[in-house]
Amino acid sequence: MVDRLVNSEANARRIAMVESCFGSSGQPLAEQGRVLVGEGVLTKICRKKPKARQFFLFNDILVYGNIVINKKKYNKQHIIPLEEVKLESLKDEGQYRNGWLIRTASKSFAVYAATATEKEEWMAHIEKCIEDLLRKSGKQPPSEHAAVWVPDNEASICMHCKKTQFTVINRRHHCRKCGSVVCGPCSSKRYILRGQSDKPLRVCLQCYDELSRERVRPPNQQQTSANTTPVKTDTAGSGGDSSGDEDSDDDDINAEEKHDEVCFESTLKKALTLETNFNSQINTFMPAC
Repeated sequence: MVDRLVNSEANARRIAMVESCFGSSGQPLAEQGRVLVGEGVLTKICRKKPKARQFFLFNDILVYGNIVINKKKYNKQHIIPLEEVKLESLKDEGQYRNGWLIRTASKSFAVYAATATEKEEWMAHIEKCIEDLLRKSGKQPPSEHAAVWVPDNEASICMHCKKTQFTVINRRHHCRKCGSVVCGPCSSKRYILRGQSDKPLRVCLQCYDELSRERVRPPNQQQTSANTTPVKTDTAGSGGDSSGDEDSDDDDINAEEKHDEVCFESTLKKALTLETNFNSQINTFMPAC
């Protein structure tokens, strides 16, 4: 009983420390039964470029944020309920190593660990937490997940029409259904994807057509229409809705920021170099025990 009390107090102190690192901008994390399982730095593939992020794994949620001062201050806190998460391992390809996808109904993205061992530890601990949560709740894992966005620098031309070249004027947009990088005219329509938002979201013309066809099918043949609703079309080429405007990611994007053409491979290499620098302080999944 004494050991349990000590462990409970130690866990409460660890959670309070995480809260203090996020400051007033973060949400309270202390809840009855919540346990901090571990933490570490992972490279997250963001819309503009890969970036190092601090991740905290609890037994029921995954929390991550921007690193302001390592181990002392973080901001832009994101909280993901683990019951909504599905993991998918990524194969090593060249410098893209030790990665996996974190998929949810509202958002999906890739992360990379510094080593294969760290990847195994992260995935094993997350999977165990998900398994325990679903077993206790009796819920089924979600069947639909948001698309992983193709990074901006992987597409110099529209992935739909294969013609429009992206420039300062012809800006990149992301289809919220398939994640492709598309031009304004090729993403002029919107659809309500209820797993992601109650507001109309930008979709490419191909996905719009597929969603529309799905909606008119007989009920026994429909697969996604219950979670999707068509809405009024944008005027083609309107620049008011760029990917950055609706991006809920933590990329510090503003309306004046220009789209550069830096090679995605080189930016990932820089991010992984940054990861190595962080590794002098924390280079593995660190169990909170």
